Amino acid sequence: MKAKALACSAILGLSLLATASFAAETIRLDAVKIPEWKAVYGRVEARDSVSARARIGGTVVDLKVTEGDDVKAGDVIAVVKDDKIDFQIAAIEAQLLGLRASLENAQSELTRGEELIKRGVTTAQRLDALRTQVDVVRNQIAAAEAQRSVVVEQGKEGAVLAPADGKVLTVPVTKDAVIMAGEPVATIGGGGFFLRLAIPERHADLLRQDASIEIDSGNGNGNGNGHQSTGRLAKIYPEIDNGRVIADVEVEDLPTAFVNKRLLVRVPVGERDALLLPVDALTNRFGVDYVTVKSGEGTAERAVVTAKPILYDGKNMTEILTGLAAGEEVLLP
Repeated sequence: MKAKALACSAILGLSLLATASFAAETIRLDAVKIPEWKAVYGRVEARDSVSARARIGGTVVDLKVTEGDDVKAGDVIAVVKDDKIDFQIAAIEAQLLGLRASLENAQSELTRGEELIKRGVTTAQRLDALRTQVDVVRNQIAAAEAQRSVVVEQGKEGAVLAPADGKVLTVPVTKDAVIMAGEPVATIGGGGFFLRLAIPERHADLLRQDASIEIDSGNGNGNGNGHQSTGRLAKIYPEIDNGRVIADVEVEDLPTAFVNKRLLVRVPVGERDALLLPVDALTNRFGVDYVTVKSGEGTAERAVVTAKPILYDGKNMTEILTGLAAGEEVLLP
């Protein structure tokens, strides 16, 4: 009798366990649309890349910046000196001294002529000639002073100014180097930074403006997982360059320590069907993922192969690659 009671108790326990398992929450596995991602590399580039050029030729006597420095528009980044400018200024000043002496003499002659014409000693024609001579010397002085101002301004143009706010990318000259007018002294990257992508042209029709982009900065902790961030596909250029579509991505926390650094980017190029399950529905044993599915009147464990977890509809989901089919019901823990 005791053995029979134990057997009845065991059967009742199994019945209650089965009833509890069927009462557990289930989810029907249906195919959903998820983005199809294309992995490409993007480069961190400055929106504007402008050269700070020398306005005069000469010798670089002072170089104030180096690669990586931050500058503001109008900052003096180098000084170019042309020794001939000092000699030209000295020559013009000597010319002005002579012209001023000539002007004093001409004014004295004019004053004397005006006194003589009052006495009737000289002629009005002679007086007009003296007045003309004074005007000529005055105009020569004005021309020399204007020429001196031009040369002095040329000397001031030896200061090479930063054309915009930004970061110094390259400095192709060194101190004491001789350069010509118009040669670049430094290249300034300004206007902000963005990611520039080159995507195969077969995906051109699948790209969408303002699409969300996934970015891996590559600054991981050794396990191959870098810092993940998102960006926006801000601009798609209409010209295809060497079989590639050029596009720009705006990123708020874009790392800008290194310009032209390459980052791994995943771009949506369409949609595909996928079977998604909550991450909590998986049980991992010895490196193999299992799920519990309804099988007839009972349940069964099924080994599955999964992909990288994704965020879908605000939930952490994982894609089932093999092991399950659409329409099956999966028990949730």
